[in-house]
Amino acid sequence: MARGGDNLQVLSALDAAKTQWYHFTAIIVAGMGFFTDAYDLFCISLVTKLLGRIYYTDTAKPDPGSLPPNVAAAVNGVAFCGTLAGQLFFGWLGDKLGRKSVYGMTLMLMVICSIASALSFGHTPTGVMATLCFFRFWLGFGIGGDYPLSATIMSEYANKRTRGAFIAAVFAMQGFGILAGGIVTLIISAAFRAGYPAPAYQDNAAASTVTQADFVWRIILMLGAAPALLTYYWRMKMPETARYTALVAKNAKQAAADMSKVLQTEIFDEQEKLDEMVTASGNNFGLFSREFARRHGLHLLGTASTWFLLDIAFYSQNLFQKDIFTSINWIPKARTMSALEEVFRISRAQTLIALCGTVPGYWFTVALIDVVGRFAIQLLGFFMMTVFMLGLAIPYHHWTTSGNHIGFVVMYAFTFFFANFGPNSTTFIVPAEIFPARLRSTCHGISAAAGKAGAIIGAFGFLYAAQNQDKSKADHGYPAGIGVRNSLFVLAGVNMLGFFLTFLVPESKGKSLEEMSGEAEDGEEAAAAGGGRAVRPSETQMV
Repeated sequence: MARGGDNLQVLSALDAAKTQWYHFTAIIVAGMGFFTDAYDLFCISLVTKLLGRIYYTDTAKPDPGSLPPNVAAAVNGVAFCGTLAGQLFFGWLGDKLGRKSVYGMTLMLMVICSIASALSFGHTPTGVMATLCFFRFWLGFGIGGDYPLSATIMSEYANKRTRGAFIAAVFAMQGFGILAGGIVTLIISAAFRAGYPAPAYQDNAAASTVTQADFVWRIILMLGAAPALLTYYWRMKMPETARYTALVAKNAKQAAADMSKVLQTEIFDEQEKLDEMVTASGNNFGLFSREFARRHGLHLLGTASTWFLLDIAFYSQNLFQKDIFTSINWIPKARTMSALEEVFRISRAQTLIALCGTVPGYWFTVALIDVVGRFAIQLLGFFMMTVFMLGLAIPYHHWTTSGNHIGFVVMYAFTFFFANFGPNSTTFIVPAEIFPARLRSTCHGISAAAGKAGAIIGAFGFLYAAQNQDKSKADHGYPAGIGVRNSLFVLAGVNMLGFFLTFLVPESKGKSLEEMSGEAEDGEEAAAAGGGRAVRPSETQMV
């Protein structure tokens, strides 16, 4: 790494800054976006059973209604399609227009579409579901933009010593969002259930009860707008990152002025020094150039492929917890409960998993990532997820026939713990650290979009696999839940593949962003090629 005296002062000051209040402010402001993201993406899994009971109940049949497989897949997965598109679009836009200039757009899109999703309308069940899917797609589009922008902003604000912990803390707000979704659903369903405590499905056919249940899912979805709306003002007050202003916009004066206010110290304007660096640097290759492929091609393949594989497993687990809990008889059959009782039990189960496994995993990463490094945590996470999923799948009939639900739930919670103390955190962190400043947001968006492609496979593919295999096997006398078991085997294989692809991803602990991106080498290479003076690494690493 360059010596601090040879570097642009504004970037040296950021790299060496002690942990200050502005770090925590940035974590909260950026993190509340992820709180909202997680709440909006995962609360839908809590209400899909309720949607089936409200809109697809046939009172002539003995069993309560459920969403048809194609409708369930659309409701669960359409937000991921929007997220994928948003990650690519806003990731690119963040490098073209600046991180801050598009940051508020994503937040307002999330607010508007959260409210609109709750107000979904239609004269038929199909109409309501179509309207819901339309608004959830655009909700996902806004959520997608938050991934590359929040990660890049936090990485460019942080010092190099605790950068991993700061980015991980932003992402850890996702755990609180998942937990909040469960708690909110618990409270709302309990409140409405207290007024209509019907224990049996037949009572559920009453119009009054259906009306109450219809209020429940709409309130749950609408409340997703609240945390985003509360942080909009503070997000708009954040200055543009110094690395974008200096290295991409080439405005050292503005970067120094912005960071002087943030760091509360005097930082000198070094525009001439920056201009000299730009002149000497050979760092001008594009995303689709041979030079990018030579320097960062394998890195991008590593970050994208590991995120893709992680999200297949992670989102399959999260979205279809309710089906797994039902298959092991931890949650009673739907026909024994009212709609509100069922959503209460589902949210209670998912809240317990989030509290015991999901949230602690995120904060273990925050505490240890700058100690043991990104690489080790990602390897450990993929390996342990594989172990615990095999531990669930191999003796699956033991878990479902012996009534040993507690053991199953404990092992299932450990898969979430090692997802979050593992690749679910590191795949978010590393792409924000290892690519050049002018391509950082774009490359993070590409990596994140690959992850959402995996989430789409999890949402659409495994829903059909579990439901269709279970039906086919049951028709031939096999035990129920065989599709869930086979899906667990597949997910274990996916995690093991992620373990091996992790070796494509470099370790970034303790290094500056410019050192990781390779920008420090460019000036020397350009000077050697042109026969000019050798430019110091510190001069070129900033371009």
